[in-house]
Amino acid sequence: MLTALVLLPAAGLFLRVLQENSKQRDNTRLEQQGVEYLGALSKLVSALAESQSSALQGVAAEPASVTAAVSRVQGVDERLGDDLGTTTRWADLKDKIAKLPKVTGTADEVFEAHVEVADLTLEMYDVVAENSTLAQDDDNDIWFLQEAVTARMPESVTAVSRMSDLAAMAAGARKAQRQLLTIKFGYQALQVQEGVEEVTDSLQEAVDSTNSDTLSGNLVSNLDSFRRGIEAANRGANIGGGAPNASTLVTAQSSLQNALSALSDVVLKEISGLLDDRMDTLNYKRFEAYGLFAVAVLLIVVATFWTRIRARDVRAGLAPQPGEGSRDVSVQSAGSYDTYGDSNYSGGRERTGALR
Repeated sequence: MLTALVLLPAAGLFLRVLQENSKQRDNTRLEQQGVEYLGALSKLVSALAESQSSALQGVAAEPASVTAAVSRVQGVDERLGDDLGTTTRWADLKDKIAKLPKVTGTADEVFEAHVEVADLTLEMYDVVAENSTLAQDDDNDIWFLQEAVTARMPESVTAVSRMSDLAAMAAGARKAQRQLLTIKFGYQALQVQEGVEEVTDSLQEAVDSTNSDTLSGNLVSNLDSFRRGIEAANRGANIGGGAPNASTLVTAQSSLQNALSALSDVVLKEISGLLDDRMDTLNYKRFEAYGLFAVAVLLIVVATFWTRIRARDVRAGLAPQPGEGSRDVSVQSAGSYDTYGDSNYSGGRERTGALR
């Protein structure tokens, strides 16, 4: 009974620790899946930017980069879509991407069709971040890194692409339409400027709060390339200084997409490394909990057997030894007989004398 009273609380504590550990491991595994999905999406958003530019130039065929990116996302979604809840959204997005080469009409209509697809792709980032729990991660370094890679970077890629294409559209548009396109261009230019500041701030926050020895060094060179791409885009935009330089913007767009792709890869790799370290720690704690519970059970069993053996020895020491009771009775009986015999014998002599 005492063993059960000791063992049950220990077992209850072990189960609580094990349940919490299992929950954290499941969340970490889900975040790792999210990182893998984001890696595929980062290639897609850059490919769609290229598709938009080529379509506005009159190229009807789907770029090879889009075909490869769609295939990659499809493969990832087939494996992880159910866990991340992306299957339905991806099927809808993939269908719209397939229809882009068939879009005909004015440049505005082609542009808006690509805008719709790009916006759906940005929404996919949000879905993956939320459903994988990356957006709820408690570690500041992972949270700021995921914010940069799931929101700031793809938004910047999209804004630069739209800014460049709007500049080209405005250059060949009529005066009335040019004014509207110029307004849209200015809005996208502001989005680009805000984007670079937000990316920089998020990455700086991640560096300030991380224990990683590689994060800062890996980000520096790629972030510098990203900034140089933004500066080139701003020069091409020529905000406040006259008409934008479309050729400069095209070159800047290409450089910026490459820089963002490299930066995105580095950030995702860093997140993956941090999650791997967390999983290793959780696995160690899991084995540690099993070991401590086994030791506790062993100690309780040993203590139980020792207590029983000790109690048996004590009872054995208190019990009378064999033969001790019969010897006491014999001695007592013999003493009583001698006393009784002496008195009777003496009495006999007295009675004899009296007769005399």
